[in-house]
Amino acid sequence: MKTPPTWPVSVKGVAVGSGGRVALLKNERDEWELPGGRLEPSDATPETAVEREIHEETGWTVKTGPLLDVWIYQPLPQTRPERRVVIVTYGCTVLTPDLEPTVSHEHKQLGLFTAEQVPGLNMPGGYQRSIAAWFART
Repeated sequence: MKTPPTWPVSVKGVAVGSGGRVALLKNERDEWELPGGRLEPSDATPETAVEREIHEETGWTVKTGPLLDVWIYQPLPQTRPERRVVIVTYGCTVLTPDLEPTVSHEHKQLGLFTAEQVPGLNMPGGYQRSIAAWFART
């Protein structure tokens, strides 16, 4: 019997600060992405992982809200077809919206974008769907 593949899970949060702008981070592939990361053994739930990751990556304190989307990201299908990541996104309420977010050492840049700016950014479609879903709810 063939062993089924196992894929890492990354939890992400759509966090919108004052001025109605979503926080996005530029990664090593020069793509914008939502703040978040892999689950750690110390995380009680995916929701607490999102809260921890957003605080580490932006300085914001958030409360995780509803699940927005689950999708599979494949960074380079032509070179590494086996590399897939399950992305789970949540809407988040920023509890410190007036705090200026700061970029961590994990990313190249932090940007704040309006809902209208997001479709023009270099980012996977799954992130764009999640951001649009959260803006539609708030």
